[in-house]
Amino acid sequence: MPGLESKLVFLPVDDAARGEAARIWSNLQGEAHAALTRDAALTRAMNSAVLMHPSFGHALSHRLAIKLADHDVDRDELLALIYGAYTSRPGLLGAAAADLLAIKDRDPSNNELLTPFLYFKGFNALQGHRVAHWLWDDGRRHLARHIQRRISEVLSIDIHPAAVMGRGIMLDHGGGLVIGETAVIEDDVSILQDVTLGGTGKQTGDRHPKVRRGALIGAGAKVLGNIEIGIGAKVGAGSVVVSPVEPYTSVVGVPARPIGQRHASLPGVTMDQVMTEPDYVI
Repeated sequence: MPGLESKLVFLPVDDAARGEAARIWSNLQGEAHAALTRDAALTRAMNSAVLMHPSFGHALSHRLAIKLADHDVDRDELLALIYGAYTSRPGLLGAAAADLLAIKDRDPSNNELLTPFLYFKGFNALQGHRVAHWLWDDGRRHLARHIQRRISEVLSIDIHPAAVMGRGIMLDHGGGLVIGETAVIEDDVSILQDVTLGGTGKQTGDRHPKVRRGALIGAGAKVLGNIEIGIGAKVGAGSVVVSPVEPYTSVVGVPARPIGQRHASLPGVTMDQVMTEPDYVI
């Protein structure tokens, strides 16, 4: 199975995007230095998480290994495994950099890279999933499942290792998020907490949603079946979606129905959570 970069549903990954990891590394280091300068109690934490490492890839590998290690696969084994994934598929680091930048740009509670890197479980779960997906593609399915289980146990986010994820994705808060095996999430999508991208029963094969570029899925929404959530679509909080959503269309309700006029933006990027009818918010 080809890597994420080669899938037609995603925006191209050029050399500039691959270099994003190197460019944000100096910013992460600067933010870590500033944090320990403001509060000396953070010196050991900032050194361990960022400043002692030679690169973004090494720091991220270390961070994930600490979070996901257990008695079955220890920290050193995970560190080698994750760093090996980044060495084998450098696009994974470019995707992680794009995810961090997406959070900085979209989350009004955060204006830096360091905070989501250290503390946001949506970001950490997504990067753990990227490694699990690499293992799944490589035929190492039990190890991929192990990482999936650890992400679920530690971060309360359950993403099947086979699910395909684009770049610049924000899993905001993330708790309770479930994404099924054949789901596809394209670039620049934002998903809030307690969302399910699931099947409709005992069907086999391709049975999970396809979320196209720039879509926004509100908290608690359930999107069920092999249906398409179109480019720039907006799904209201608590909605149950069982039929396709047209591009640039807002839907809400149980079952979800279109509401108002089509828009022209990518709400997954703008985070415009206001529906077109008065007083309705995702």
